Amino acid sequence: MRATDALVDRVHDLVVAGASARPVDRSTIEGLVRKEAPLLPGRERALVAERVHHRVVGLGPLEPLLADPEVTDVLVNGPGPVWVERGGELASTDVELDQRTIEHLIERVVGPLGLRVDRSAPSADARLPDGSRVNAVVPPVAVDGPCLTIRRFATRAIGLAEVAPPGVAALLRWAVASRANVVVSGGSGAGKTTLLNSLAAGIPPSERVITVEDAAELRLPGSHVIRLEARPAGTDGAGEVTIRNLVRNALRMRPDRIVVGEVRGAEALDMVQAMNTGHDGSLSTCHANAPGDALRRLETMVLMADVDLPLRAVREQLGSAVDLIVQVARGPAGRRVVAVAEVLAGAGGSLGTRELAGPGGLVRLPAAPARAPDARPPDPGWVEQ
Repeated sequence: MRATDALVDRVHDLVVAGASARPVDRSTIEGLVRKEAPLLPGRERALVAERVHHRVVGLGPLEPLLADPEVTDVLVNGPGPVWVERGGELASTDVELDQRTIEHLIERVVGPLGLRVDRSAPSADARLPDGSRVNAVVPPVAVDGPCLTIRRFATRAIGLAEVAPPGVAALLRWAVASRANVVVSGGSGAGKTTLLNSLAAGIPPSERVITVEDAAELRLPGSHVIRLEARPAGTDGAGEVTIRNLVRNALRMRPDRIVVGEVRGAEALDMVQAMNTGHDGSLSTCHANAPGDALRRLETMVLMADVDLPLRAVREQLGSAVDLIVQVARGPAGRRVVAVAEVLAGAGGSLGTRELAGPGGLVRLPAAPARAPDARPPDPGWVEQ
């Protein structure tokens, strides 16, 4: 162990031992470092104080990675080097953690939330104060040691022009302004929440918007936004608040629009019913590999609800509720919109999609009229020639 590591450990122990007697701040830590190592140069003393401060009030050795605006994911794969994702590419870092440190970090994340991670409950989802999502898994489920996955919250707003060709970006702006119901689909880490943030930025600030999420990540710029966040059951198995509970509650809060961070199960029925009962312009996301797959997944999730609906009725509900499905994917150029499809309801309860845009841009305009009566029609000039 390097001398500075031993010094960090000693000062950290002193800070923890005296935390109840005096407030823990940077100047207090620097004073302890100076007392323990009076001959240490000023620059090194500041670095030691910073490491101790991170360990006491933050996530220790992970803090420099979390402070990097280019890092979107921090991946701790058990003891050893920590990996990060920058610009859509994974890379190993020079930060190495041992098992004890990882266990301490996991406890630091889940402890304040009233959660626990141990052999009886070997996994947990949590959220950092900045909105970053955290997943922790420990043995015996994690065979090679405790794992920690941190999905960073975007530090700046991403405009539609950064993730879509000009024609597609214009169509998506029109869809939000004309109160179309839009579902964003894609794989894990494809950028669904980022795109949802970009779309929701086009909602007029005068409208009352209710957001419902597993972990509150959306940052809508409007002045009349109410954010609801699901809550897992406590250690005693009580206190759970599901996405479905919150969607139902949102309907009683006089929303102009409802934004559901992600539908994964029976709450799809409540979302579809909300779209069909006057809450035009609602937005949501789901996991799927293509717009057609997303439509079939929504069918399946609606059927998971405790309501005995025939498949034809489910498809009729979806056909009248969802207007557009936007597919987003992660590639060498980053996260991009790769397809936009219009949902078409046919005779006899059939349901399908019609491609409006692909990787090359917008190829046709939607056939259905705008839901907002005063909305202008889409511009034919948006279509790529």
